[in-house]
Formats: sequence, structure tokens, C-alpha cells
Amino acid sequence: MDQTYMKEKPILNLLLSMSLPMVISMLVNSLYNIVDSYFVAKISEDAMTALSLVYPVQNLVSAVTIGYGIGINAVISFYLGAQDQKKTDRAAAQGILMSVIHGAVMTVGCIALMPAFLRMFTSDQNLIDLSMRYSRIVFGFSIIVALGLAYEKIFQAVGRMGSTMFCLMAGCIGNIILDPIMIFGLGPVPAMGIEGAALATGLGQTLTLTLYLLICKIQPIPVHIRLKNFAPDSFMIRRLYAVGIPASLSLALPSILISALNAVLSAFSESYVLVLGIYYKLQTFLYLPASGIVQGMRPLVGYNYGAGEIRRVRKICGTALWMSALIMVVGTVLCLTVPDRLMGLFTSNAQTVQMGAQALRIISAGFIVSAVSVTFSGALEGLGMGSPSFAISLLRYIVIIIPAAFLLSRLAGAAGVWHAFWITEAVAAVFSWGILRRALQKMEKAHL
Repeated sequence: MDQTYMKEKPILNLLLSMSLPMVISMLVNSLYNIVDSYFVAKISEDAMTALSLVYPVQNLVSAVTIGYGIGINAVISFYLGAQDQKKTDRAAAQGILMSVIHGAVMTVGCIALMPAFLRMFTSDQNLIDLSMRYSRIVFGFSIIVALGLAYEKIFQAVGRMGSTMFCLMAGCIGNIILDPIMIFGLGPVPAMGIEGAALATGLGQTLTLTLYLLICKIQPIPVHIRLKNFAPDSFMIRRLYAVGIPASLSLALPSILISALNAVLSAFSESYVLVLGIYYKLQTFLYLPASGIVQGMRPLVGYNYGAGEIRRVRKICGTALWMSALIMVVGTVLCLTVPDRLMGLFTSNAQTVQMGAQALRIISAGFIVSAVSVTFSGALEGLGMGSPSFAISLLRYIVIIIPAAFLLSRLAGAAGVWHAFWITEAVAAVFSWGILRRALQKMEKAHL
């Protein structure tokens, strides 16, 4: 199967064809997250707070699975560009093997450590009970999640974005349908409350993985997953981890950030913890479409790098940047004009809505400039440069924002925490622009 269109087709058309299916599927996925939270909020405000407490660990699971998937994507794209089918197939098989291992470890580890994690942030036994009831089920699907992400990145690496969109959307829509049925009960299905939300999530993820496997049988992809390639290959595993570990760490950093900010905000009021949890639900709706663009860009960057087309890599990065910036403009306008309505989707408490509206107005000042670091970090991953990408994420999620939030909270209360967001994005944008610029200059000189 010929993949040379990745270095021949006009860049804008190519990036749109690769990104739009991912943007659509990411929008549906973010809609699922919002709908899921909407139904949980109908149970009680405590149930919504419980989800906010569990979210950092859920984000950690996502970080490991998506991050390693990014490694799979980058390595497969590179070998496709270099026209090395044997190593392409081996990379896919090794990626699937390690994903199963990751999922098993996370299932056991997350469930075992969750009680101690929750007690770090609350002594309310009802909140701990609700969180544990949700956690035991949702983390029981970690192997399914890891395998689904591995196949997603394999499909993206070969340009099968339409298939990825179909599988993700099917799982998300299934989730949305199952949520009210399992949470509140319908017909023979009993009302399961917060456990129903967790089970609906797991079943949706299972549907997505099932569809990937069926498509591989019905419409084979340009990567052959053979049993012989599952024998552990230390070289290929190291190559996958070289991108996967920094990417996973980058994606795990928000969990550390949220936990740190929860600790700062809880000193003022537990309502601020809820506000932060709601913000990250809304942020998903904004940033996942931008992530869709980055996911469409990443295999193009990797393929053209493998083919030695460095100037084309530069043009792809620039085009993806302004596309991401346009999405961020929309998010900024929404948060400035209707922040109270956005918060009202998750709580009916007037005081919480007012507190959240103020937070959204302040945080949104950094949305547009954040397109720089989000896009360029993804470009570095596509180039196989996991460590520089991780450095950008470390700056955004730890080095600047946590100290800034702590110090500003002493000067301006909880509002100081919200100001730390846009300050961080401005600094990270300058830093990420400099890193990618230098990386591309070195590559161009190497290919002269």
C-alpha cells in the first residue's frame, strides 16, 4: 500500500484530511466527558466532587497509554517514510505487547493505591466511598484502554483517520447512551449510580477496541501484526520508549498539577476544588480538537522526517499552528461571554457558578498563546524528540505554574491560582518556539 501521498499532497489539504476526522472524534469524545459529568452531577454534588478527586489518577492512566501510543505512532511513521516494512511491522507488534503489560500493571496499582491517594485530599468518608466505588470499575478496564490506544495510534500512523474517527465515535456515543441507563436505571437495568457511570465508560472503551480489531480483519492496514513479531525485541522496545516515556510523563504532569492545585485551593474552600474539576472537564472540550490537529500532524511530520523532507516538516508545523490557534479563539470567546452557563452545566449552586465564571474569564487569557506549545510539542514527538517535548510540558505543568499559583494565591487568594495559568502559557510559548526552531535548523543543515 502506497503511503507516498504524505510527502506529495498539498499540505493544507493533507493536514485537513488527516486532522478533521480526528477533530470530529475528539469533539465527540469531549462531549462524552461533559455528558458523563452532567449525569453524575445529577446524582449529587458529592458525586461530582468524587469524580474530580479521581480525575488525576484517570489522567495518569491516559498519560501512560496515550504517551506510549505516541511512541508507537512516531516509530511506525518514521519506518514507513524510510520504506522499511519489516521494522514497521515489528514496531506495531512490540507496541501492542507492551500496552497489555502496561494495562495490567495499572489495573492492580491504581485500585490498590487509590484509598491512600484520596485521603491526601479529603477526610470525608462519603466522598472516599463514592470515589472508590467509581475507581474499582473504571480502572478494571485499563488493559482495554491500553490496547485501544495502541491500535488508535497504529491506525493514525498509516493515515487511516476515518477508521479511527469511526471507532472513537462509536465508543463515545455508546457511552453517552449507556450513561443515563446505567446511572438511573431503565427497564431491566437497575439504577447503579456512580458505578453505572464507570461501567458505561468501560463498555464504551471495549466497543472501540472491538471495532479496531474487526476493521483489521475486514480492511487490512499497511502494517502486518504477526505472531512472530511479538517476541520481545530490546532494540525496538527501547526505540518505542525513547518517545513513549517522555510523552507519558508529559501527559502525566497534569495529574501532579491538579493534585497540587487542589491542595492550594482546598485551603480556601472545597468549592474551588470542584471549580477546578469542572474547568478541566470544559478544557477537554477545547483542547481535544486542537489535539486532533496535532494527532493528524504527528504522522505527517514523522513520515516526512523519515523521507528527508525537512522543509515540508516546517510548513506542516506552521499550518497546524494557525489551525490550533483558531480553535483556541473560539474557546476564549465562549469563556469570556457565557462562563456562567458553562459552569451551570455541572452545578446548580449559585455561589459555585459565580466562582467558576470568574475562574474561566481569567484562565481563558492564555488559551490562544497555548496553541504554540501544544502544537510544537506534538511536532517534536513526531520527530522522535521525546525529551524536548517533555521539557515543554514540564515547564507548563510544574516548573512555572505550581510556584506561581502558590505565590499568587498568597497575594490574591484563589484568583491568583487562575492568573498562574495564562502567565505559564505565555512563557511556555516562547520556550517551545525556540526549541522547535533550533531542532529544525539542525535537521536542515544535516540534510544539505
